Amino acid sequence: MLAASSGPRLAIGYIGKRMQSYYNFLTLTRFSAIIFVIVRKKTPLLKRRRHKEAIRKRHKSCSFTIFFRFNPCANQIIIVPLQYENPPSLSTMLKCAGRFFNIPMSTRIPFNKTYTSPHELVELLKSRGLSITDDSKVQHYLTHIGYYRLSAYLHPLLSIPKEHNIYKAGATFEQAMMLYRFDKKLRILLFNEIEKIEIAVRNAIVNVGCEITGDPFWMTNANNFLNPTKYSKTIHLIEEELKHTREDFIIHFKETYSNKFPPAWILAETLPFGVITNIYSNIKNKRIKKRISQSFELQVAPFESWLTIITVTRNSCCHHVRIWNRIFSIRATIPVRMSRPWLLQQTDPMKVYFDMCIIKYFLNIISPGNDMIEKMRTLFFEYPEVDLGALGFPSSDWEKEPLWSGNI
Repeated sequence: MLAASSGPRLAIGYIGKRMQSYYNFLTLTRFSAIIFVIVRKKTPLLKRRRHKEAIRKRHKSCSFTIFFRFNPCANQIIIVPLQYENPPSLSTMLKCAGRFFNIPMSTRIPFNKTYTSPHELVELLKSRGLSITDDSKVQHYLTHIGYYRLSAYLHPLLSIPKEHNIYKAGATFEQAMMLYRFDKKLRILLFNEIEKIEIAVRNAIVNVGCEITGDPFWMTNANNFLNPTKYSKTIHLIEEELKHTREDFIIHFKETYSNKFPPAWILAETLPFGVITNIYSNIKNKRIKKRISQSFELQVAPFESWLTIITVTRNSCCHHVRIWNRIFSIRATIPVRMSRPWLLQQTDPMKVYFDMCIIKYFLNIISPGNDMIEKMRTLFFEYPEVDLGALGFPSSDWEKEPLWSGNI
């Protein structure tokens, strides 16, 4: 089935009795247009396994109608019934469309915006209705933080339709700065908690790998990994890291030993966490992977998925990327069964709250009796204006979830 992409695309299919469902699909997706193929009487339906050649051979037997989503004429739909006994469903139409055509429609335009100074930005924000009590202070923030970074926190203050760039009545610049400060402190909180998980996972991979293989250098042995290409990339990253690091223990190893690479427990201290997770995902021995994941009471697939989530969240915090009101791009794998307290309420896995739940899950194993929830309460108490729903928190009683309360 065709998936909505970031850019405008064409979908091609049939039109018939189900025309309305096709048009509804157009209005609910990111497709800019759908070309409906209206097959004339006695012309058999095109088979999914046939490709563009089939279209070319039969173009004289078909007519085409294009519906553009943003075209004012789109409302003037001419319904041409399909002269066929059983018109295909929307699902069949989309599957056929995906096999025949998937045509990018270029709508890119040259970037023509000019630079605007902090002083000019202050005047622009005021002209759009944003309340600013101290021009020099706001100009200072725009100079040292940047309007582009702050714009994500200003966006919720815009009135609907937001495209008009008019701020709601009573919206202030200080409200945006409040969200900015909250987001900063939330990143610091999560980064500090992820540190414990990162260290524990590194050691689990090193210990189990060394124990089962009996080889201190198993991390740099190609025989221990599934994908040679991934292994080669990992080795390249390891070589680059060892070449540029100035860590005393690496210098000591190079001066003392003849081995090309240090043993696993030294490597694990120098490699970025993303490389460590890539090493785990490429391990050939299923027994090693299973033993590592079982040490955190997870199956292999969810454990690997959650490591990726932890890595993405860690990097976002480390590089000062906004996590408040953000929709992440990776959907975590949910375990088939959970042996430890988890969630009962439906939760959006693309929001930071779900990432916080994963962090809490690991902490409950690594650091029983941890104070993560107390830190969160303190932060939320300091910023009562923040809507926790923007983080993906349930509407109520999130603290009563088994994960947070410790009750199964």
